[in-house]
Amino acid sequence: MTADETGPPPPAPPHAAPEQARRDARRIDAWSIAWTFLALMVWGWFAFLMLADYDPEFGTRTACRGPLVDPSPENNLCSSELRQWPALLGILALAVTTTVIAAVTMVYAKLLSRLARPDGPAARPQD
Repeated sequence: MTADETGPPPPAPPHAAPEQARRDARRIDAWSIAWTFLALMVWGWFAFLMLADYDPEFGTRTACRGPLVDPSPENNLCSSELRQWPALLGILALAVTTTVIAAVTMVYAKLLSRLARPDGPAARPQD
């Protein structure tokens, strides 16, 4: 081994850091879009389970109302595990979690793209 091999890597060219920051901002922005779509899907699933009518599993033709429309059905046949409140609260927690992650990654992507601009982070955008 020589002294050249054990030394620190050579410094990156000055234009490489802003380009890397722009690349990171685009990557995080793509992740924020993916998290936003996932959050929308989970919220849609939650709304469907809360509002949509459904048929019981036993094959009768009576439609059961969604838990938000009829929270305490008189018919005992209307018992779906996904339409019970513990499962619905779990789906609600999942929806809130994905929404918070989507918001955080979106703010982080906007911050990275603003910091990576060539004119600096303090410059005002031109509209």
